[in-house]
Amino acid sequence: MIYLLVALEMELPDIAALPDNFRVCYTGVGKINAAMAATKACAQQDCESVVNYGTAGSLKADIAGDLVRVSQIHQRDMDARPLAALGETPFEENGGMIDLGGEGVSLSTGDNFVTSPPEIATDIVDMEAYAIAKICRAGGKPFQCYKYITDLADEDATQNWRDNVAKGAALFMQKVGDL
Repeated sequence: MIYLLVALEMELPDIAALPDNFRVCYTGVGKINAAMAATKACAQQDCESVVNYGTAGSLKADIAGDLVRVSQIHQRDMDARPLAALGETPFEENGGMIDLGGEGVSLSTGDNFVTSPPEIATDIVDMEAYAIAKICRAGGKPFQCYKYITDLADEDATQNWRDNVAKGAALFMQKVGDL
């Protein structure tokens, strides 16, 4: 079974067309909710892999409105300086960036809705992927991540996210056959 973790139902409202080998779990917003859902998914005996789909803001205007594959994930709100570099968990081996390999964009995850460029420079921003990726890594589950770019992580991000939150669902559903 492929566990598909999505923060909100409004991001992927129509799941009836998903193949039978997919199980959808709506996680709720943020890293803690995502970590709890990922832990539950990875603990299921039938869990073969995990996919995260959701929305993201972009720091690159040329990918606005696109469905993108994530290849690197950073934790943007871990700030334990001077014990570790920004984005790295101190006293933890491999406590920083998670490399998913292959082609794609870089993403930073944090428990804040981004409306201006964060200190950690990445292509896109979200609120769940790092936590899910870290749980999957710890549980030995293959993980993939896809994000639909709803906004430019600027002063208009809130309204643009609201206007575009469901627009990526059809693009993702087309991608599902390749997963």
